[in-house]
Amino acid sequence: SRLLSLIDKGVSTFLCLREAPDSPAPDPSPPSAMSRAVLQVFEEYQKARVTFVQTVADLATRPQNIDALQNAGVMALLRPLLLDNVASIQQSAALALGRLANYSDELAEAVVTHEILPQLVYSLSQQNRFYKKAAAFVLRAVSKHSKELAQAVVDSGALMALVTCLEEFDPSVKESAAWALGYIARHSKALAQVVVDAGAVPLLVLCFQEPELALKRISASALSDICKHSPELSQVVVDAGAVSLLAKDISHTDAPLKRQVCSALSQIAKHSVDLAEVVVEAEIFPRILHCLKDSDEFVSKNAATCIREIARHTPDLAKLIVNAGGVAAMVDYITEARGNRRLPGIMALGYIAAFSETLALAVITSKGVPPLKDAMINEPEDHVKAAAAWSLGQIGRHSADHARALAEADVLRRLLAVYLHQDSSEDLQTKAKRALKSIILKCTAVQALEPLLEAPENIVKHVLQQYLKVLPHDTAAKRAFVQSGGLQKVQEFKAEVGSKLYDCIQEINELYPPEVVQYYSPNYAETLLKKMDEFNPTS
Repeated sequence: SRLLSLIDKGVSTFLCLREAPDSPAPDPSPPSAMSRAVLQVFEEYQKARVTFVQTVADLATRPQNIDALQNAGVMALLRPLLLDNVASIQQSAALALGRLANYSDELAEAVVTHEILPQLVYSLSQQNRFYKKAAAFVLRAVSKHSKELAQAVVDSGALMALVTCLEEFDPSVKESAAWALGYIARHSKALAQVVVDAGAVPLLVLCFQEPELALKRISASALSDICKHSPELSQVVVDAGAVSLLAKDISHTDAPLKRQVCSALSQIAKHSVDLAEVVVEAEIFPRILHCLKDSDEFVSKNAATCIREIARHTPDLAKLIVNAGGVAAMVDYITEARGNRRLPGIMALGYIAAFSETLALAVITSKGVPPLKDAMINEPEDHVKAAAAWSLGQIGRHSADHARALAEADVLRRLLAVYLHQDSSEDLQTKAKRALKSIILKCTAVQALEPLLEAPENIVKHVLQQYLKVLPHDTAAKRAFVQSGGLQKVQEFKAEVGSKLYDCIQEINELYPPEVVQYYSPNYAETLLKKMDEFNPTS
């Protein structure tokens, strides 16, 4: 009720003063008294406008007031005040509109439908720096919600005005304009291309070189939003000389700046080998490895993401990371991190290990298997578990030694448990199954394979194939297979005649005397009892 009374009071005063008669009644007062009376009317009118617009701007900072302001028709009342002849009223009106548009896409759409954007764009090139900052804030607030609203901002002709603001002397105006351009570019490749075509990239790179931290952060963020869409857009940023400038600030003391720098470099590196090599040539190693231990969680995650995007391209880039000490640093990172922060580190180790036996061995010797296994077991999110299972599969698929290392770390049994768990997602089950198969097909440590005899038929057949590679040539392994109960377990399988599993069982049985196979068959005890019942000793 207080909110509505404030609005009603401001609106009433505003309307009453605006609708005052053009020709007042004759006043017998002296001319000076008449002048003061006329001026007083205008002063009260201006005071009412100032009070109204400042009150609305203040009310718009609190979410609980937004609905009441909207229901009171605040958009239609603020629109004419953008063209007010008093600069402070214009600025407050723009600020109020920005706060309202920032709150929801519905209010942002109201800014568009009330045709407020063209007025803002017109004023951007005419007004002072304070108004420009407020107007850019409105454009940013509208653009952030959706691709369609960002397109509406572009259609209003705002891009050139915003790009011009990047050349302003005032850093805060540059910051507001860069922020708005970044919010436009982030939605789609087409919108980012429009921002690039408007000539924003060279000016954003210049803004990044300014001493003001806030401007550097927002400029780096806008460059990141442009780069993420395609190799061509990233190349434009590279050609503007941004990479070497970004790389210099990896070691900056300001955490929010380092977040944006690492993000921008990762968005560039992800697209192609050539772009990844450009990032590496900017000498980010080993400095970016120090960011993995940063106390700011977003800095460490973005640094891990950048390393992942570089590692995924070629064996040479992966080897460069290993030689720089990147594997040990990444192992420490995923050991300490939790949740989604672990994901880029987990995938980076998988990409590195996938390329060669030597690189996979580097992950093993750096003790990368235990934290990966921990992530697969203990992380609550299935996509993180799936990434860990995939990475373990990439490590173990190279040779018998690699598979043995994972088997001795009890990875096979854990992968099977994840695969069989009823709550596991389809993607997690698929990745666990593939990892199991790839490790099993290289594993010759038969003792480590025994827990997998409890697996479903589609896994067991691969396990038995590995036994068939070892048992014919290793007498000790044959004996151990019997003593551990493995042969008995094999006899318990119910395989269809002619299936691959059935053939494997028959081949294993042929490695042992018939009496031994019969002894461990499930119905052997019943057969003995039957023979005992039929036995009739002679006198």
